[in-house]
This record gives sequence, structure tokens and C-alpha cells, in this order.
Amino acid sequence: MATISYLLKGKDNPATIYLRFRAGRQHDYTKSTGWVIDPKDWSNKKKAPLLRSPDLKNLATDLKNLEASIIEHYNNTDGNEIHGDWLSDLISRKNGGKNLDKDEQLDESVIGAINRIIENASTRENSTGGLGLSTSRVNSYKNLRNIIEDFQGRKKLLVKEVNLKLGRDFLRFLMKDKQYAESYARKKVDDLKAVCRDARLYGVATHPQLDAIRGGKPKNKYILYLSPEELEKIEAAELPNQHLDNARRWLLLGCELGQRGNDLLRLNEENFYTDNGFERIELVQEKTDKQVVIPISPLAKRVLSKGFPSSISIQKFNTYIKDVCQIAGITEEIEGSKYEIFDSAKGKAVNRTKRKVTGIYQKWQLITSHCCRRSFATNYYGKMPTILLMQITAHQTEKMFLNYIGKTSMDYAKMAQEYYKSINLNINY
Repeated sequence: MATISYLLKGKDNPATIYLRFRAGRQHDYTKSTGWVIDPKDWSNKKKAPLLRSPDLKNLATDLKNLEASIIEHYNNTDGNEIHGDWLSDLISRKNGGKNLDKDEQLDESVIGAINRIIENASTRENSTGGLGLSTSRVNSYKNLRNIIEDFQGRKKLLVKEVNLKLGRDFLRFLMKDKQYAESYARKKVDDLKAVCRDARLYGVATHPQLDAIRGGKPKNKYILYLSPEELEKIEAAELPNQHLDNARRWLLLGCELGQRGNDLLRLNEENFYTDNGFERIELVQEKTDKQVVIPISPLAKRVLSKGFPSSISIQKFNTYIKDVCQIAGITEEIEGSKYEIFDSAKGKAVNRTKRKVTGIYQKWQLITSHCCRRSFATNYYGKMPTILLMQITAHQTEKMFLNYIGKTSMDYAKMAQEYYKSINLNINY
């Protein structure tokens, strides 16, 4: 049950009237109402104005109406959405935002909207329906904040200014000025739109064109994976030292388990289970918080016959597997993109930035941890039911999964042809 009381702070005249909102142990917030009063006209016992003039009676009525409005909203709001900014917003709406103290006014800038998300990250609903944004998601918002500060310059960008033209200007800034890859630039446009839509929930004005802004994901241009034949070459390669052999074992295992790099490298003996001959890996994915069960394939079983590989960082893994693939002869020249380091001077300081550069490379140069998940999805597509593959890779829709592995309508036609052949289908009209 929620309760509301009013109080004065300090000995100033006029004094600001504050509202205290309490609901259980989880919610206890004190916010300025924006109204002021002579302390002599205030009853500390009743926590309300003394009704000795028309103005004081009107003030008392306003406070009662505000209390009733907040209680009504509380009764119709999910508990996860109750927080300090929620309360400030309700007070602001009741006063039109005009009577709030300067410090209490809702920040209508894009930076202010991002800050609200970051500050309330622990109580925000995440993509899996649970509470709390992941560390990587919070870092993504912090990165967006840095980009917006660079983009806006000295003039503070307001939420209501984010329209179609600004969306295009922001995308151009990301790709031309910042030299970001198209996929990353589009993601940041989507993040900006999400921030503005979140601000709208707090009563911040938004532009009518906001919902028409599109970031989206570009179609996968470079589908990089290791084929079964290439994995055989990697497994058979003679390597000069132990740390490359350890990286190879992680690489082979990753291509059979279909997990993101961070989830893969967190695995150990505690994730391995066997019941009545059913050997499997069980884990909870870091990004999706989804529990996944993966049966052990023959290749994975050979890798694990010596126990789990030794622990390794994602950075070293990405470095070592390139050496492994080069030694194994994964040298086909293909088009792709890889990160390059650039130095740029800004005054006396030299900034080092990492950007993706497209070109023709030997395949081993492009191999990273992400290749594991895509190799699994691609190599087992058509051999294992797609719905089972999606359970392991954690793609939410078949469309997302097929785009991930780069399948086209021509691929579907060829699969249908092979299916007809396999069942000796002859149709005579």
C-alpha cells in the first residue's frame, strides 16, 4: 500500500513543500512539489496548510488532488516502473512543469534521457523480461552518450529535435566522421530512437517524425564460417606449441556448440553432464539469460576426451586462432572486413581508434570468436531441424536465423530440389 505525506524543509520563507512517497520497503522518495508556503501557515501536525485564507484552501485542494492522482497512477502501474523519475514526472504533469524547482525539472535533452536510463538500469526490464540491464547494455548507453556529446557540440540536443533529418544527419556523422561500420552506425541510430521513446514515457515532448526514424540491420554481406572440410584441416594440423593447441581445442569446440565467444570461454567441467549415456553441455547465456542444453557431437567428444581446454581470454583466443588457421592452411582469399588501428592527431594528443576496413584478405586473417557460432549454424543447417538450431543459437525467429547464415531464395529452391530427389517425387499432370 502506498502512502503520501507532505513536509517542509529548512527555515526559509517562503518554504518549498515536499512530497514523500512510500510503498513498502522498496520505494521511499521525497520530491519537491514546486509549491511554496509561509511556514507560519503550515500545520506540522496535519502536514497540510492551515485553512485560514482562500489561497491556502486552494493550495490544500491542489495537494489533495496531487496525492489522489499519484495513488491512482501507482495502482495502475507495474511495480518495476515505480522510481524517483516516475514520481517527478507525475508531479511535473500536475503542475505543467512550471512550478518545479530548477533542480527538480525533468531534463528534456537527449543526454538527460540517456542518464535516466543509466541511473535506473538496475530496475529496468530487460529483453528477457527480467529486471536489470546487462553491463554490456549499460556500457552501450554510456558509449551512445559520448557519441551524442561529440555530435551535438556546444548546443544541447533536445529530445523533441530528433526527427527524420536529424536521424539521417546522425547516421552520416557516424559513418563519415566517426568512420563506424554501417551495422554499428545503424544500431546507434536505433539506440537514439529508443532513448527518445523512453523519454516520451516520462512526458518529454518528442517530434512527430520520431517513430519513422529507421536504423535497422544491414543484410549480412560477408558470411564468414569454417566449413566441415576446413575444421578437419584445423583438427589435423601440427601446431608448434601448447597455447595454440589449447586455442584450437576451444575453436573446434566452439564450432560444435554454437555459442557466443564469451559464453563459450566461460565453460568448464561443471557445465558437462551425462545421464544414461546422454552427454551434453548446459549453460545460461550471458546476453539472453536463456538456459541452453547442447548434445555432444562426435567432434566435440574428441576435443573433450582430454578434458576441457585451459581458460583463455577472448583477446588471446582471437589472436591465437588466426595463427592456428594460418598454419592449417585456411588461406583462401576472400572479401571481408577486419579491424585496423588508426592514429589521429587532436592538438598535441594522438588518439588511437579501431575501425573495420573492407578488402581482400586471406581467410585466416578474418577469423574471430564469432565465427564459431556462425559455423555451427551454417554447417548444421539442413541437417538438423531449424527450430532445434535456434534453441541452441538463441535466435528468436527463423527469419533472424536465416539472415544470420545468409540464406537466400535460391538456397531454398535448391533445397526443395534436393528434397524432391530424396523422395523420388514425380508429379504427372
